[in-house]
Amino acid sequence: MTDSGLAPLPASDRPDTAARLRDALLAASFTADGLLDLLGAPAYAALARSETVPALRATRGDTPLETLVRLFLLQQPVLHARVEAVLPVEEALEAGWLTRVGGDEVAATVDVRPYGGLGGEDWFIVSDLGCAVGGAGGIGQRDEGVVLGVGGASTTLAGITVRTPVSSALDLGTGSGIQALHAVQHATRVTATDLNPRALHITALTLALSGAPAADLREGSLFEPVADDETFDLIVSNPPFVISPGARLTYRDGGMGGDDLCRSLVQQAGERLNEGGFAQFLANWQHVAGEDWQDRLRSWVPRGCDAWIVQREVQDITQYAELWLRDAGDHRGDTAEYQARYDAWLDEFEARKVKAIGFGWITLRRTGSAEPVVTVEEWPHPVEQPLGETIRAHFDRLDYLREHDDAALLDSHFKLVAEVVQEQVGLPGAEDPEHVVLRQHRGMRRATKVDTVGAGFAGVCDGTLSAGRILDAIAQLVGEDPVLLRDRTPAQIRLLVEQGFLEPVS
Repeated sequence: MTDSGLAPLPASDRPDTAARLRDALLAASFTADGLLDLLGAPAYAALARSETVPALRATRGDTPLETLVRLFLLQQPVLHARVEAVLPVEEALEAGWLTRVGGDEVAATVDVRPYGGLGGEDWFIVSDLGCAVGGAGGIGQRDEGVVLGVGGASTTLAGITVRTPVSSALDLGTGSGIQALHAVQHATRVTATDLNPRALHITALTLALSGAPAADLREGSLFEPVADDETFDLIVSNPPFVISPGARLTYRDGGMGGDDLCRSLVQQAGERLNEGGFAQFLANWQHVAGEDWQDRLRSWVPRGCDAWIVQREVQDITQYAELWLRDAGDHRGDTAEYQARYDAWLDEFEARKVKAIGFGWITLRRTGSAEPVVTVEEWPHPVEQPLGETIRAHFDRLDYLREHDDAALLDSHFKLVAEVVQEQVGLPGAEDPEHVVLRQHRGMRRATKVDTVGAGFAGVCDGTLSAGRILDAIAQLVGEDPVLLRDRTPAQIRLLVEQGFLEPVS
């Protein structure tokens, strides 16, 4: 396959060749763990920053693993004889995975990056030369049609995705295929789309080299390749969400005005979901002067869907423009051209009254409830990935709270989740703390303030007694009217359940 200005790709219709290459890579320990053992933590971290010198120094020997690292990660020509001892060279040359250079050397035609699955699987992500995160090319020097490898955004989406077994999944804008690779592990049927035909070709290579089932690959933008009557149990997308003037780079620039691409994607997803199905996206959104950013995002949520939207980061427009201009390598070129492009970004933002850009996660769940719940929050703090089970549990708790009024809540039994600690804040020697904080050490790692009744209630929740009986005991202990305590405490219980500190016990 040939794209303008881009090298031909390996054949995607040679599964036997991909299988033999996979066997050879695994036999040489060309895996995420193998790389860390070979390179050591400093060189491995440097490679993730696209600094290759430490890795080059660590691969000066002639072991099979060193040969593969130089060939596929560092993109160095390697003697034919050395590669022949590790890979089926002639077959790899014929299929296009390798090419001859000079008189007696071969070189890789694509980046091949070892990647560890969530279950410890040894997979391989294929991308264009110099476009794997941690590969030899670093940022910049990117043609419009290049296909990038796995990066921070890709792994974030993979980590937050709900991984329950489903019949059908859709990966919109598949890129190098990482989301499709995860999806085929728990979905009977996976459809992957991309506007760039080169990305679909590389996705097929990623799946084949990883020993994964094939996906239904379709060319087109977002939902365009999907039939009107097709619905799915899971939709995931790491779309080209960058808000930029124009659509210079296919892999990142949405090509619509402002944040319209992300808005359209979210709004159209609702009608494509089966009942109970999830749609999960990464997105950028504008903070516009005179608008509440949370209200802006609530307006995106389609009817009939619960939603949980988490803003993870906010950048002012100058930081944002600089980030993506550097991503494209523009800062390395002509100074006047760089400044002109910078001006164009700021002109675009000023015209739209944009003051900042938010980044985060959007999760939708199709619900049969007449009163969907939309939660929009800012959470820039560290979390524990993977979060898929945490996100699934969040929506289960929404169902529970919807179905239980205050009386039913007081008749229910709860259990404090594992690894929650209590912190008391106040002056040394004071009889009572100023406030009590409950803090999670798993999942979202939330912290929430509670009063002494809330702290005492949570502390004795082990599923044995109903919430009402616990409150009656607390009322007797502190000398408070039990009826008044029952009246004022359900709101605090709801908050602790909603945020995942307490879980219902059937």
